[in-house]
Amino acid sequence: MQVRRDVVFAERDGGPLLLDLVLPETPRPAPVVLWLHGGGWFTGDRRMAPDLHRYFAARGFAMACAEYRLSGQARFPAQLHDVRAAIRFLRREAGRFGLDPAAIGLWGSSAGGHLAALAGVCGHRERLPGEPESGPAQVAAVAEGYGPVDLAAVVDGAQVSLGGEPPESRLLGGPPAELPELARAASPLTHITPAAPPFQIAHGTADVLVPPRQSELLHEALRAAGVESAVHFLPGFRHGFLNPAADFDRPDVMDSGRLAAEPVEAAFRRAAPGTAEVTGRAVFSFDTIGDFFARHLTGGRA
Repeated sequence: MQVRRDVVFAERDGGPLLLDLVLPETPRPAPVVLWLHGGGWFTGDRRMAPDLHRYFAARGFAMACAEYRLSGQARFPAQLHDVRAAIRFLRREAGRFGLDPAAIGLWGSSAGGHLAALAGVCGHRERLPGEPESGPAQVAAVAEGYGPVDLAAVVDGAQVSLGGEPPESRLLGGPPAELPELARAASPLTHITPAAPPFQIAHGTADVLVPPRQSELLHEALRAAGVESAVHFLPGFRHGFLNPAADFDRPDVMDSGRLAAEPVEAAFRRAAPGTAEVTGRAVFSFDTIGDFFARHLTGGRA
């Protein structure tokens, strides 16, 4: 596999924005999945990712890890603008890196899951208010884990605080209840239309930072819009189970590394356009996520 590090994908007032690329040794062009890290929008970086070589590049996916401005650098909607810039870059430079510009997926966890969902449901819009760039920003599929989708509700529903100002307030520049229009603009639920791509959602039932109801709301809204969606609830899992094991050592609220250590039988709800919802139980693992992207980015070939 080839790794391209520190690739500049956009310029901002604070300096360049960078991404890393893991390119598979397979026939090109390769489908590409853009990973977005968690950290409450105020911490973390693009190195905070699952094993992208093992789980995805080995299956023939190109994997990109992009940074975005944190809330200490810029308030929302800067983070969404940065993610959309990374999508446009991957599409524009597809020939340079051997990527398939029609097969771009988004994947993220926690704050990165929020941004993946938000960028996914806004992808059909060529330019957003205040956005420095314009152009196609749509993606073919979104996988997200335990991301907030209604910022006002998640602040009200959180059972535990990590200390200090809530991350959602840092992102917006004030409490969501005091900035209702901005909070709505930052909430994926606000923007769901039939133009949204297929979604795969995962959430732990023991998550005390982002209530599992957030993922249920996202699934229900996508289903109501006629968009393919599957939501998986992992019994007893806390926040952060997609993270590498060493990240965020807070065993009282975090389960970093847990999914890699123990794939789990999860309850799921799945709905496709024009069909009734299916419910059941099945093993959820990183392969489940890879299978989702294979189906929507390669037609099942990966």
